[in-house]
Amino acid sequence: MPRSDTTGPDHRLVATRTYGARSGKETFRPLFQSRVPAGFPSPADDHVETTLDLSTALIQNEEATFFVRVAGSSMTEAGIHDGDILVVDRSIEPDAGSVVVAALDGELTVKRYEVRSGSHYLVPEADGYDPIPVRDGQELVVWGVVRHVVHEVS
Repeated sequence: MPRSDTTGPDHRLVATRTYGARSGKETFRPLFQSRVPAGFPSPADDHVETTLDLSTALIQNEEATFFVRVAGSSMTEAGIHDGDILVVDRSIEPDAGSVVVAALDGELTVKRYEVRSGSHYLVPEADGYDPIPVRDGQELVVWGVVRHVVHEVS
């Protein structure tokens, strides 16, 4: 099922670096159960109620999970930005509407997978980008479903 995006570099996911989810020492950090207000903080909420290991929180199936860094801006309305790291699970079967990392004719991309009237599409989520139909004779290989996005706040 792969389909490569040949409409421009902003549609492509550059997989120059993929990272496997490796087991190792768990690193637990404090997790505050109270929400952080966007207004004035409450001193009464200054206590830790539990801890959180990000590997456990972000990775459902360790052996089927990989990380990949995004290049481009075709998925910004889905909250996926240039430079973000995607947590991708290969064990999840993509449904219509899933955000997937896929190869179309051998070229990687991250898009929303949709089926319309029996036809398959890779759909960007940003202005100025058109849905990419998967045509007869093209090979679309879904590498996995995006489970989480790690986004750096500047």
